Amino acid sequence: MIDKRFLSALVLVIALHSSDAARPAPRSEPLAEVNGEVITAEEIEQALGAQLRRLEQQIYDMKRQKLEAVIGERLLAREAAKQSLSVQALLDAEVAAKAGTVADEEVETFYQANKARLKGDEAEARERIRAHFQSQKLVARRQAYLQSLRSQATMVIRLQAPPVFKAEVGVEGAPFLGPAAAPVTIVEFSDFQCPFCKQVVPTLTQVRSRYGEKVKLVYRDFPIDGLHPQARKAAEAARCAQDQGKFWDYHDALFANAPKLSLGQLKTYAQQVGLDLPSFERCLASGTHAAAVQKSVDEGIRLGVTGTPAFFINGEFVSGAQPVESFARVIERELARTR
Repeated sequence: MIDKRFLSALVLVIALHSSDAARPAPRSEPLAEVNGEVITAEEIEQALGAQLRRLEQQIYDMKRQKLEAVIGERLLAREAAKQSLSVQALLDAEVAAKAGTVADEEVETFYQANKARLKGDEAEARERIRAHFQSQKLVARRQAYLQSLRSQATMVIRLQAPPVFKAEVGVEGAPFLGPAAAPVTIVEFSDFQCPFCKQVVPTLTQVRSRYGEKVKLVYRDFPIDGLHPQARKAAEAARCAQDQGKFWDYHDALFANAPKLSLGQLKTYAQQVGLDLPSFERCLASGTHAAAVQKSVDEGIRLGVTGTPAFFINGEFVSGAQPVESFARVIERELARTR
């Protein structure tokens, strides 16, 4: 079933792109008035910012993909006409004939490594493997040929990527690493039982090692109850650890042992990192930080977070357990603005 909020946002994005008359208003321009109270474009953009940004990016990606396909078609048609050939004859000569054949050793190596998972007759399985490898060779050769044609052509790409949306993300009272006034702030919305959140922990360590005092890392809670039923209590436990000045020690212990986060295990980890156990247990049992965790979840929802980990780098949304270089691209761009 399609999410009605997603569908409404999609309709809005399509409307904004569909005609000159429906172009977005200046951010300060009133879009509506309710009993004399003005609703501005900026207010709506802030409420839907991350969702609209993703939809705009999807629209751009679709346009870019189609544009690349049409460019390829035009280049092939021009080259075919130049050589007095049909496009298919050109492809046969430059792609099919030059892609190379699949060696028996390639098929055998793959078959032996994967035969336990392969279905059907052995001979049929080998033919499927060969066909798959041959298809890969054809795709690679076609791409290489198109690239050679592009290098000889005069190319001007005018399709523009959508502007980067900068969300206003609250960080007051949230635990952080790095200087408070660092030029780049990375806000992470995370879930202590999420395997991808656990996976990104060493990546964030590398980011901090690379950029040192230039980056501040802020942790925000976003437990996904339907998938990770123990994550919310773990988030509360981490805040109890924060009360004793040991949030990051406890954070590391939770991810090191995840997904094992039962109530008894939460207490064991507290003892391991040197917390005052009676105080920790009282804090956890009383639900001292339940409202704070929910407030963080509500903030994530407002920002359009739908899964974890989710990051905002100086307000720019980055989704998922990305590699170091994905963080670096955004960080470098932000640092360049401050120089």
